[in-house]
Amino acid sequence: MNLDELLNEYAELEQRLADPAVHADQNTARTLGKRYAQLTPIVSAYRELDGVRDDLQAAKELATEDATFAEEAVQLESRIGPLEERLKHLLIPRDPNDDKDIIMEIKAGEGGEESALFAGDLLRMYLRYAERVGWKAEIIDAQHSDLGGYKDVTVAVKGKGADGVWSRLKYEGGVHRVQRVPVTESQGRIHTSAAGVLVYPEAEEVEVQIDPNDLRIDVFRSSGPGGQSVNTTDSAVRITHVPTGVVVSCQNEKSQLQNKESALRILRARLLAIAQEQADAAASAERKSQVRTVDRSERVRTYNYPENRISDHRVGFKAYNLDQVLDGDLSAVIQALTDAEMADKLAAHS
Repeated sequence: MNLDELLNEYAELEQRLADPAVHADQNTARTLGKRYAQLTPIVSAYRELDGVRDDLQAAKELATEDATFAEEAVQLESRIGPLEERLKHLLIPRDPNDDKDIIMEIKAGEGGEESALFAGDLLRMYLRYAERVGWKAEIIDAQHSDLGGYKDVTVAVKGKGADGVWSRLKYEGGVHRVQRVPVTESQGRIHTSAAGVLVYPEAEEVEVQIDPNDLRIDVFRSSGPGGQSVNTTDSAVRITHVPTGVVVSCQNEKSQLQNKESALRILRARLLAIAQEQADAAASAERKSQVRTVDRSERVRTYNYPENRISDHRVGFKAYNLDQVLDGDLSAVIQALTDAEMADKLAAHS
């Protein structure tokens, strides 16, 4: 869409949202309200730029009679460039999922117990980051390892405000590699192991319709570290979506119904990601970067404990504050990835 089309759409949305009848349907009102909120910064920037241009024209005309207007014209002219740049950035097409919450899966990979412990460190890092920025995080399923790590853990993260969780954590998908002396190592040698992270935008029920006839639901007994039973009833749930072959298991809750709801929540997010892959080649390329086989060679980021260094291999980011990053200070690395994506989009639309 060009700027004129966006301005027209904004005006139409204003009219529709002012109609009480629209608010009788909450889903429609929510959809229109989201789009209105997305367009508001663009329209505000355009109006500000347009106003400055008008003031500049008037100041130039009056400067022939009064020198003070010449000074004002210089000041106004200096504002034009930054405002044009800001509007250009705002007009770059947004990721349609940027305002969504997420489902994140962290899976131990190569490295046995050490990998499971590292998966636990990654989980803590994301939980602390969510706490720092005022998001709500909830572990919805977990398979613990013997030493207190995680073989597999799934967490839902909900945000608030204009910037959704996906807009900042979508870059976390891929293989994360750690270099350190494991607690299981008696000789003090540095080992390399890996854990995988998958990130999905959380799907609302209206976005993904699941036919109950397409589901195979199995129940089983929950198990804890080492495989021992932690529940005397068959409360754990495994759902297989037959058409796609996607399988989701949940055993975190004591109730079979709660585990089923959690599993469906994860399933919807995965099916939404699959649908987007099929519909959009660019999205498909992005999702392929979230490596599903947790192999040490296919990495997006390395956490080097001896040097207190974090390196993101996609954008060449490097910093020596690993301890702070693991405590949730992810802002610098996320900003580097956001800036790189913005630079790519600007290059594509220039």
